[in-house]
Amino acid sequence: MGWIGETVDSIKSIQIRQVLNQAVSLGMIVTSALIIWKALMCITGSESPVVVVLSGSMEPGFKRGDILFLHMSKDPIRTGEIVVFNVDE
Repeated sequence: MGWIGETVDSIKSIQIRQVLNQAVSLGMIVTSALIIWKALMCITGSESPVVVVLSGSMEPGFKRGDILFLHMSKDPIRTGEIVVFNVDE
């Protein structure tokens, strides 16, 4: 019974270690994603540095589902640039 009990205890400790390892890995992934998002916000100067085109209103330049990276600039708007508005609801 002693050998079996030790084996069961070692299996339980391995499972606990695996669960803790997965939880720490998930936490690191989420934290990394948040750090990357905040870094993009600082670099681009935009609250939403990455957006997705939701409708066909920007065709033919951009199709529905395209991913756009925004960059805020203090330079005046020039011909040919695409303007994105943030609408508060």
